Amino acid sequence: MTGAALKLPKIDTLTPQSEPGAEPADSVQEAQNADAKPVSARPDIPAFPGDFWTYSIDVWQRSVLFWDILRQRANIMMEHEEAGMPPVLTFEYETLLDARRFERPTNYALLRVTAAGEDHAAECVDEAKPPVIVVDPRAGHGPGMGGFKRDSEVGIALHEGHPVYFVSFFPAPTPHQRLVDVLHTMRRFVDEVSSRHGGKAPILYGNCQGGWAAVLVAIHCQGPVGAAVLNGSPLSYWAGESGANPMRLVGGLLGGSWVTNFLADIGNGRFDGAWLIQNFENLKPEAQWAKYANLFLNVDQEQDRFLEFERWWNGWYSFSREEIVEVVDHLFIGNELEQGTLDFGDEVKVDLRSLRSPLVIFASHGDDITPPHQALDWLKAVYKTTDALKQANQRIVYLINPHVGHLGIYVSASVARFEHRAILESLGDINALAPGLYEMKIHNPTGDPDCRKPQYRVSFDEQRVEDLVLDDSSEAFVRVRQVSDVNEALYQHFVSPWVQSVATPWSAAMLKWLHPMRTSRYLFSEKFSPWMHGIAAMAELVRKHRVPVQSDGPLRSAEKQMSEHVTKMLEAAREQRDTLEEQAFQNLYGSLAASKSSDPRTTAEER
Repeated sequence: MTGAALKLPKIDTLTPQSEPGAEPADSVQEAQNADAKPVSARPDIPAFPGDFWTYSIDVWQRSVLFWDILRQRANIMMEHEEAGMPPVLTFEYETLLDARRFERPTNYALLRVTAAGEDHAAECVDEAKPPVIVVDPRAGHGPGMGGFKRDSEVGIALHEGHPVYFVSFFPAPTPHQRLVDVLHTMRRFVDEVSSRHGGKAPILYGNCQGGWAAVLVAIHCQGPVGAAVLNGSPLSYWAGESGANPMRLVGGLLGGSWVTNFLADIGNGRFDGAWLIQNFENLKPEAQWAKYANLFLNVDQEQDRFLEFERWWNGWYSFSREEIVEVVDHLFIGNELEQGTLDFGDEVKVDLRSLRSPLVIFASHGDDITPPHQALDWLKAVYKTTDALKQANQRIVYLINPHVGHLGIYVSASVARFEHRAILESLGDINALAPGLYEMKIHNPTGDPDCRKPQYRVSFDEQRVEDLVLDDSSEAFVRVRQVSDVNEALYQHFVSPWVQSVATPWSAAMLKWLHPMRTSRYLFSEKFSPWMHGIAAMAELVRKHRVPVQSDGPLRSAEKQMSEHVTKMLEAAREQRDTLEEQAFQNLYGSLAASKSSDPRTTAEER
């Protein structure tokens, strides 16, 4: 990433996110293909007439299998819904606490991981090690990001001998659930885990939005809390790079948080998480094309991986109106966490300077949802100088991956086996560091994600807070907040009462199932489309009489080249769309700051 407002030095290691020579993958494509080798196209050569006939049969068979996989996805989605949408953890677990029964009820639950296949926690846990609590994000989908497959954050923590706990949540919120209620719930979960392990301070592992939740809990817990590991977690919501991070502009282009309130109103007081997932998929249309094109091109190999990921990706949970509006108003539009003005009421005020738990921040230059700017820019806003950070007796370590996408930070198997394992194995060294800011580097000459110490070496290079360059576009986002406040007041007084008067549980359920994210999935089930029975029958016959052609044949190579061309066309169109949106934002709210490159190891005098 070049020309960034915050340019951190990239890791000088051989990172094993993909095979050597692989193109960087991102977003959903990265989540499914983190370990897949790219297929290199070969020059076209003339094909014999018989090749066309064999290729035609192969295309027809792959088409049948492709549609059958979409049918299976639809059925898995509906079966998951009918089962109450439980967490998609691949591990066995028991529920310790159900916060719906608390005095201040929320839709959260504390789970204890008890087994991974035939490996039981009672046999592999080292009681001398601190417990790990994995906090998954409330970002539209259901819980399970950190553990929906064996090689995951949960799996690695269990493999390393840590007792593992998982913060889960239920599909529907409790009535009028607020963020302050969630904070009280999380505090009780941490206290419960600590008491089960002789008062040991648990390690908090926060993914995406679960990262700021982990920080809030670490600040307000009565008992001790160990290191907080923040994976792709935004704490500076206004930060980003001009021309590269368009998602931070969405609130301003929509006129603020009134849209969130409206969607909660038509949902009869609940906000459908499918809207958030739709925003994610719209961010990079070329990644969506690549996902389905890869499934069609490699249908014989990709079925299990595709369905495994989609089982988690297509479970969408809802928020209470109060909870989602507070998230949007206070964090995304208000940026109050960084500014130190976050006040939930109930005598709960947040000041990042009071945080005492060591922080490990894992970000990626390939992450366009939570770029390194949003993960790190708050440091200079909160501490101003390195001396201030040291005087606060705080240790903050950051680790930057050069190219892995947002979801790959949590769900890539190679990232779990390498970076996440290295983080867990290095927590003792991190706790022993003197107060200050450090960059964590993993030196791995072999490039093997499964290597053990001392085959790879971890170093901590001290950095200076002063050398972090902030994005100075805050004035534009202040105007966004002001416009949002006005529009929200107008909506609440003149529109919301009318919308709420016509919304009913029936209309909310109808809108939920008519959402395009759902119809694009479940309509492929034979429960809604009887003709899919024929697809299922044909797929069974195809699998018995499959006649694949060579993947490196001339016609298959041309097919892949065409897919790559479509991907590039969609990417160009998306870049043009993002440019127009940024121009519109600048016209409405003022010019965004020009990005400046800076290396934290470069002093102000050298620049």
